[in-house]
Amino acid sequence: MTELRYNAPRRYFVDAIGRRVLIGLTLEETFEFERLDSQPPASVGDKKTTRMNDRDWPVGGEQRWLELYAKHEGAWKVWMAQRRAEQPEGFSLY
Repeated sequence: MTELRYNAPRRYFVDAIGRRVLIGLTLEETFEFERLDSQPPASVGDKKTTRMNDRDWPVGGEQRWLELYAKHEGAWKVWMAQRRAEQPEGFSLY
């Protein structure tokens, strides 16, 4: 199975003052998600890490990443369904 974190598309909107925010997340959650996503693998054997999906994560890091990703993914699916419903028949978003 392909790991989500390396193949997941990022879907942003631009807020009222021009900041990119992931659909379904707050600005703070977007920053947290991006921070977790960009962290290098933890050191093997580090007492403050846990091994999940063939990677050492800071304790709680992967779980939080997955929570934020799930929240974003759910909102993205709703957003896409709404956009499709608004499109004229025969029109494709892609």
